[in-house]
Amino acid sequence: MGQNIKAIFFDVGATLRYVVEDADFTAAADRELMELVGATEDHDAFFEKLNNNWKAYRKWAKTGLLDVSEMELWLQYLLPDYPAERVAPHAAKLTRLWRDHDGRRVVHDGTLETLRELKARGYMLGIIANTITETEIPDWMCRDGVADCFKTVILSSKVRLRKPDPAIYLLAARCIGAKPEECAYVGDNPVRDVEGAKAAQFGAMVLFEDAGTADREGKAPTVLPDYNIKSIPELLDLFPALN
Repeated sequence: MGQNIKAIFFDVGATLRYVVEDADFTAAADRELMELVGATEDHDAFFEKLNNNWKAYRKWAKTGLLDVSEMELWLQYLLPDYPAERVAPHAAKLTRLWRDHDGRRVVHDGTLETLRELKARGYMLGIIANTITETEIPDWMCRDGVADCFKTVILSSKVRLRKPDPAIYLLAARCIGAKPEECAYVGDNPVRDVEGAKAAQFGAMVLFEDAGTADREGKAPTVLPDYNIKSIPELLDLFPALN
């Protein structure tokens, strides 16, 4: 890869971290979530309703390429029938617990070492992620000791824009202080991640082949990445040290 790339942005979900199913972990999260909102339904009925509301929100967000704040998410979309005074104070915690409903999130092998090495090679690193939580990614960065690796963190829940809208990529480039053509993006979604980076005219798009040949909704790609990798450490072969 040419030396014109100065900044490398990453997706997080499935790219840097993946979900490990853990029944006990999920059960504990489910109990705490129900306790916080004062749920009166049984577990299965409550989570069936919550999941249906979640699917409706996801459809709305993907259609409009917009995300909302955590408080708006819970009051307007996920639990609109619950008392606002009970839900609103716990919005941030509820979002984390809803994420934990899926399981534990762990980093892919070699991820932390690769991030540190790319920083040492002179690249500015950043994150562009579609996420409903405003704290989970920053907390992970601190917990795993890589917060100092990232100069810019752009979360859809904070800026409201979401991938593949090129505006979120261009915002990230401005924040990190680089031209779009000086930026690379690393993501796992062969549709959303690739389309957005290409539309923003990023200098390179690297696809981490985690999701297969179609995205999670079964949509086929319309544009192709510049590079394909099967593990995060392979990025070190693509991005040599900057002068």
